[in-house]
Amino acid sequence: MQQIVTRSLTVKTLGHPDSSKILVLYYAATIVFVVLDYALGFNVRLAFLESLPMARIGYYAVCFTCLALMLWRPAWTVLISAFESLVTLSALIIGMGMRVLLPTDRVLETGTGFITMPEIYNFLISGGIAYIAWVKGIKHLQDKSGL
Repeated sequence: MQQIVTRSLTVKTLGHPDSSKILVLYYAATIVFVVLDYALGFNVRLAFLESLPMARIGYYAVCFTCLALMLWRPAWTVLISAFESLVTLSALIIGMGMRVLLPTDRVLETGTGFITMPEIYNFLISGGIAYIAWVKGIKHLQDKSGL
């Protein structure tokens, strides 16, 4: 953390941006991912659900619900993102694991490989944000409980 002393001898602290604001922005960016997915055909955020269009719509609805709850009750932001991130991490791990461990007929017939580049991008973007949200959520709960 960096401190700056101004002429009036007040100290201003330059720190990291509020993590809850970053989480709200991430969920607000869902609209960008929806446009990329449905308008441009570039599915980055939910590549592991490419073959399940109704599940993709459901996931986007959950993200928008999380955003609405965060805007309605800002104090819940970290807890909401921690819960949603646990679900996202579980889905990503299971989805990627199943793709690698259980090759489908499409993989064997076409030789396209087990994992596509959009799935890797999805894993890195969603997985990274979900991991950060999970760690922040656990730290927030520990701080509140005094552990």
